[in-house]
Amino acid sequence: VMEELTLLQQSSLEKVFLDAGEFKPPYLKASVLQGEEFAYQLVLKKTEWGRADFSFFLDSPLKEHIQLFEVESSPCALAAYTREGRHDGDYLSLHAGLFPDLLRPLEGNTLTVSPYQNVTLWVNVAVPENCPAGEYPIMFRVEGHGARTESTFTLEVIPARLPRQRLLYTQWFYADCLADYYQVPLYSEEHWKLMEAYFSTAAREGVNTLLTPVLTPPLNTEVGMERPCTQLTEIEKDGDTYRFDFSRLRRYIDTALKCGIENFEICHLFTQWGAEFAPSVYAVENGERRRVFGWDTKAASEEYMSFLRQFLPALVVFLKGMGLEKHVLFHISDEPEEKDLETYQQNKELISDLIGGLPVIDALSDPSFYDRGLVKHPVAATDHIEPFLERKVPGLWAYNCCAQNVDVGNRFMSMPSYRNRILGLQLYKYGISGFLHWGYNFWYSWDSRKQIDPFLTTDAQGAFPGGDSFSVYPGADGTPLESIRLKVFHHALQDHRALNLLEELGGRELVEQTVERFHELTFSQYPRSAEYLLAAREAVNRKIRELSKA
Repeated sequence: VMEELTLLQQSSLEKVFLDAGEFKPPYLKASVLQGEEFAYQLVLKKTEWGRADFSFFLDSPLKEHIQLFEVESSPCALAAYTREGRHDGDYLSLHAGLFPDLLRPLEGNTLTVSPYQNVTLWVNVAVPENCPAGEYPIMFRVEGHGARTESTFTLEVIPARLPRQRLLYTQWFYADCLADYYQVPLYSEEHWKLMEAYFSTAAREGVNTLLTPVLTPPLNTEVGMERPCTQLTEIEKDGDTYRFDFSRLRRYIDTALKCGIENFEICHLFTQWGAEFAPSVYAVENGERRRVFGWDTKAASEEYMSFLRQFLPALVVFLKGMGLEKHVLFHISDEPEEKDLETYQQNKELISDLIGGLPVIDALSDPSFYDRGLVKHPVAATDHIEPFLERKVPGLWAYNCCAQNVDVGNRFMSMPSYRNRILGLQLYKYGISGFLHWGYNFWYSWDSRKQIDPFLTTDAQGAFPGGDSFSVYPGADGTPLESIRLKVFHHALQDHRALNLLEELGGRELVEQTVERFHELTFSQYPRSAEYLLAAREAVNRKIRELSKA
């Protein structure tokens, strides 16, 4: 019996399950701007019994800029919040299972194929900025055991360069999760090497703003418990006087700048969900290093206030000395609610004078914090953003996390990829200045109770739908393994940049005419299909090509 092999091309917006039997029509052609990253997928199937190795060959004028990844499925125990009202009808599955997510770089030129499971390859093309315009074929051939199949994709490079990303974008980085997983001491040389690899990947995928733990971030920590101490500031305490050494902070910033990150988010100065307590702070006193503040320190206590009065002006002088005054953002507390208004206001009034007018951003859902002038730069949850849009808040940011699970876009493994990529159009339409996500490498269980293995646990032990708490996996060689979710959101950021370019070339009105159904788009209403996004992007590229020739 002759072995039969089939090779099917699909867009980057399809999630191909191991046992999928139905596919979209073949995806054969697309266009891209110079300096843009593009991806599509190849699905390989065979007919005959048993696993077998096949050789593959890639041929393209762009070959040196193409990287191949095998798509691996990750276990997801909590795919969605299944109670009434906590999900909508636009999930790939509400059930625990295996979801295509992890991108593992392909080595060698052999693929093992079985008749029972799809083998999916992610074809990643990093188009150089100086790539000549024109059509580039990408030919892929697989052969062995008397069988052979091939497919060709045509990528058109348009004679216009993708502009710089103006949108600020942060995914929170956790230095402690990195040190714990790789079992290296915090801020040891091995840890610095790991951080550099993780910063580089983040920057390459559009992250340009980095959570900076000048003190240990009081995030996702159970009340009364502590995360490992990651504070970058060395502190000496002498009675009521504090001295600060920022040399480790300087190294952190220099490392990030070298990797292409330009902006720094100073971690929260008070605890999450209410700003009631001080974060955990360590200092050396009488030759002994000990914790001087924490859950037992009320936010408004005179001791902590006295510390901040000394710490913040010194920190600001240091940051300005590094030329970062236009590249730094401060946080007071994450996700305060109406009941926390008074505490938040007290803390805000104290620190405003101490940070010399530098901006404060905080994630919140309640517009009364903005109305009372407490947060000039709110970061609004995408499902609570309407009141902020109605108020025309200047410099408004947006964020999503586990709670943005109905109607709005998000990046859960269980959601179709168009729900992730649609954010590029939405952020452009509403002129959003920044986007925040809390999980780049949060490899702990909820409330940081214990370390997890992200290859086995993707839902922080049943707390968040799989894929919410991290977008990279820890590679054995110390470099991150990326996820489909990280890549697809990068494509959303590139859409945003392409829309900005079209606006520069032909005006805002032209963008609105070019993107079909643009006027109907809101954060909760949008066409629910990959085809819509692919067609919108092609239409934008065609217009850019016309105007670039003019």
